Amino acid sequence: MGIHYDYKSTRGDKAMKKEAKRKARIEQRRAKRSSVNPKESEQETMHDINKPITLEDLTNPDKN
Repeated sequence: MGIHYDYKSTRGDKAMKKEAKRKARIEQRRAKRSSVNPKESEQETMHDINKPITLEDLTNPDKN
């Protein structure tokens, strides 16, 4: 009878702990996602679409 007697009396506490754990995981994901976004939001300079693309444009990493 011990395990079944204890189940209903602790059900609320277990549910609250589970919900808190779930919210903590969601907050961690949000924090991680927000810290990653500024790196992605940096704009790269695009090649001028009116100018033809040359081999040097493709191979020279230092050219801006």
